[in-house]
Amino acid sequence: MLVISEKDARFLVSVEDAVAVVEQAFAAMARGVARNYPVVREAVGHQDAVFGVKTGCDTAAPLLGLKAGGYWPHNIDKRLGNHQSSTLLFDPDSGRASALVSANYLTGARTGAASAVATRYLSRADSSVLGIIGAGVQSEYQLRATLAVRPIRRVHAWDPSAANLAAFGRIVAQLGLEYVREPDCQAVAAAADILITVTPSQRALVEKSWVRPGTHINAMGADTKGKQELDPALVAHAVLFVDEMAQAITIGECQHAHAAGLITNESFRGSIGEVAAGLREGRRTSHEITLFDGTGVALQDLVVAELAVRMARQQGIGSTVEY
Repeated sequence: MLVISEKDARFLVSVEDAVAVVEQAFAAMARGVARNYPVVREAVGHQDAVFGVKTGCDTAAPLLGLKAGGYWPHNIDKRLGNHQSSTLLFDPDSGRASALVSANYLTGARTGAASAVATRYLSRADSSVLGIIGAGVQSEYQLRATLAVRPIRRVHAWDPSAANLAAFGRIVAQLGLEYVREPDCQAVAAAADILITVTPSQRALVEKSWVRPGTHINAMGADTKGKQELDPALVAHAVLFVDEMAQAITIGECQHAHAAGLITNESFRGSIGEVAAGLREGRRTSHEITLFDGTGVALQDLVVAELAVRMARQQGIGSTVEY
């Protein structure tokens, strides 16, 4: 078995690399050669942690595996990241475990990549102003991934933490972009061509009236029942795209509008995989408000882990252990 450490995973896979393989995974899902199995996600009952397992298979690759991990809110006291996860890959021909990959960095990279794939296909080609609500760890992944697909020149951001905003501002400046710290979410939404929400919020942060026609929104924070970042009226007004519909209406941003009867399963134009594969239309006009509900699926994790394994074997990186 090949074991890839967190340090090696960061070295082997860039956010830009992740965009390419995540797009391929979404398209494979749309073509029916890859699928995600039901997600297990539960409160642990210890350390206020939430633990989950995501699994899936791509029969064309072939690729089989799982990612296990979750959120430990008190890890800051241990000088560890709150999000902890690992990906286990299996040989699809024999079922034997073949690689164990540290997935903390890769989870951030694949989340940014999913957002970027949606931005590539759904935002206006001339989009140059990025708005980010939530300037925590994930914001850097979102920024770098967006830069891989759109010519961003200015970034507007809001976060309840001044320290987060300052740290994110330094990253934006290092990339040579203009940075605007906004006093509230409304100001971010009003300025954005592309709006990304990436918070753990459980209440609406963005109202329908704040968003300009032609804006593309990536709602990336809601991945659990109860989480919410957008006004359900905004969700109902937007043209909707998902990574996976079953998750979007149960644990994603769309759960609230769906539960309220504001949208139905027929309200969705399609999955981002269908758009990437050329099976469904994306944006139709420059005035549409498009919304991608990114809940996170197993195949995103598996393809970035497989890329890390492939690169590690080519470069002689990682530890091989008997198993």
